[in-house]
Amino acid sequence: MLGEDHSLTHDFPEYKSTIARLIDSDETFASECKRYNAIDEEIRELELNSAPIDDTEMHQLKHQRAELKDMLYQKLVAAK
Repeated sequence: MLGEDHSLTHDFPEYKSTIARLIDSDETFASECKRYNAIDEEIRELELNSAPIDDTEMHQLKHQRAELKDMLYQKLVAAK
């Protein structure tokens, strides 16, 4: 679905408190989370505004988001 919210708290509501705790205590997690949210927001805006972007660029953005999400999820699981 276009413009779907893929924020960590939306996709992993069971980790909401863990996400907040890690953002406060782990600078690397906080930085990567900020980067993830920026990429997710960029993708949503591009999809909702039908912005001119080629498929390769969109695929790269989505791939970056997926890699970050996987890495952040592993940290969430380890920290719970």
